[in-house]
This record gives sequence, structure tokens and C-alpha cells, in this order.
Amino acid sequence: MELTHEQIRQIAELAKLDLSAEESALYAGQLTNILRYFERLQELDTSHIPPTASVLPLKNVLRPDVAQPPLPPAVALANAADTDAGQFRVSAVLGDE
Repeated sequence: MELTHEQIRQIAELAKLDLSAEESALYAGQLTNILRYFERLQELDTSHIPPTASVLPLKNVLRPDVAQPPLPPAVALANAADTDAGQFRVSAVLGDE
């Protein structure tokens, strides 16, 4: 599959990228090569391979859930960038919209 410059422009627009003509040509070639590789992978016969969610064995790596005393506020806030009255202070994320 050969990607056109128009398709590259559409992909760049979706990714919010402003590409020059040179970058567009470069990425057209690179993305075309990637798609060709996927086409080669589609040719492989995988009918004898059972579907799997992961190639690695499932293993729970969490520690046991054991109740412990909470951290003292001074320890919890020790590395905070900013605090106020024993609480984390963060910049506002919502405006007056």
C-alpha cells in the first residue's frame, strides 16, 4: 500500500502536526514501509496458534494486602512541592469557564 501525500496530510492533521513538504515526503515513505511490513505479516499462517492475551505467563506480582498504620501527615507531605495547612497545594486545573 502506497500512501499519498494527501493521506499523510490527513494523518498529520489528526496528530496535530504541521509538516513541511520534505517531512511529508519522508513520512510517506516511512509509513508506507511500515504498512508493507504489516502486509507481509498478514501472509503468515497463524491458524495453528491459539489466541492469547499475552505471550508471558500470568503472575500476580502484588504484595499481600495487609492493613498497616497510615503515614503521619508530615511524612506524606515531606516531598510535596507546595503545602498549606497540612494538605497538598496544586495549581488550579479548571478555569472560570
